[in-house]
Formats: sequence, C-alpha cells, structure tokens
Amino acid sequence: MRPGVLASLLSVSALGLLGAAPAPRGPAPLPLPARMADTGGGTQLIIAQAPDTRSTTGTVTWWDLRHGTWVRAGSAPARFGAKGLVEGGSRRQGTNTTPTGLYDLPFGFGIRAAPAGTRISYRPVRESSWWCQDDRSSSYNRWTDPLPDDCRAAESERLSAYTGPYAYGLVVGFNYHRPVRGRGAGIFLHVDGKGATAGCVSVPEAAMRRILRWVAPGKGPRIAIGTRDGATSVTRY
Repeated sequence: MRPGVLASLLSVSALGLLGAAPAPRGPAPLPLPARMADTGGGTQLIIAQAPDTRSTTGTVTWWDLRHGTWVRAGSAPARFGAKGLVEGGSRRQGTNTTPTGLYDLPFGFGIRAAPAGTRISYRPVRESSWWCQDDRSSSYNRWTDPLPDDCRAAESERLSAYTGPYAYGLVVGFNYHRPVRGRGAGIFLHVDGKGATAGCVSVPEAAMRRILRWVAPGKGPRIAIGTRDGATSVTRY
C-alpha cells in the first residue's frame, strides 16, 4: 500500500473516532419583547400569550428592560376567555373573549390586603365595591363604590362576590380611558378561578402576588395580550 493511501486511511479513521466537528451555532433568538412592534415605552412588560385565538390556556411572562436588554423576571401558566381571544378593537361585550392588544395597568385591587412590597396603587375591595358594566351608565367600565343609581346591578360585578379570583388583581386598560360602549368592561389580570375566564387573563395566586410586588409604576408597566402567530400575534403590538 502506498504511504499516501495509508495516511489518508488513518486520517479518516481518526475523524471517525473523534467525531465530526460540531456545526457552528447561529445567533441566540431575541427575547420575545425585543421582537414586538411596540412595548409601550416603559421598562416593564407583561406578556400574556396563547397558542391561537381558540385557546383558553397559555402563558404569562413578565420582563424587565435592563441596559437595553429584556430579561425575563418570571412566568406562570395562564387562562383566557372561555371563547378564546379576539382583536381588542373588534371585541363585543358579553362574548367571553379576551381582548388582544397592548394596554396599561391603571391600578391594582383585591379582597385581600396588598402583598408586602406592592408599589402600584391598590384599592381594597369592600362589600360596596362594584365594577360597572352597564353600557348605559355614565360609570361604564369604572370601579364604583357604591354602585351609582344609573348603573344596573344585573349588568355589573359586585367585586366582593368573587372571593377567589379577585383576591388580587390588576386592572387592564382595555376600553378604559375612552370607553366605547358595548366593547367590553372589567378586563383584569387576576387569580385563577375554576376554569376559563369571562374575558380576563388569570394566573395562579402565587404568581399574582409576585406580579403585584414586581410592578413599579415609575417604570411604565404594560401588558401585551395576544397569540403566538397570526393577526393577533403579540409581536404585532
């Protein structure tokens, strides 16, 4: 056998023993907030993401912007509306759908006292506390205490009646600042109930407590609600 052939065979044999060199890795994927069209301009962001618009479950993650990089601060399983999710601008009241979009977080509330360290404004729920969902009322989509005369109780929520879900919550600014009547009212991030929600986003109680302690009003917190892909993808907001 010629020396050159022997050397080639030895070289191939050695590669087989050592294994092929690993393929170079591509760049790490950008964190989810960095792939979004808009994060609201602040340095805190909650993302509630479902697989698709028919889903009633998904994930909530919360993020901090540190030195120009989004860093995940926590995550939890999430529940959505019993009829899935729908674009916030086309949502109708009473459809049991969760509105997608990017929203602020006006204030926190709860039947229980605010977790130690909570910095966001937090309203204690009393027996007289209601969320007016009567679209004929001047208090439509507002916390009221007590219920005003022009707001029908049958069209509203007595907050103290929901001892589990409203143990802790955050108001989601959907249809809140300039309410469009008939679009929907009382959309919150709150503690899990027995199943899917009537349109809110819910998480386990321990996660809700963590989120309330984490949210810092001075950091411009926002919540983005959407799906993994498609027209309602969170990356479009």
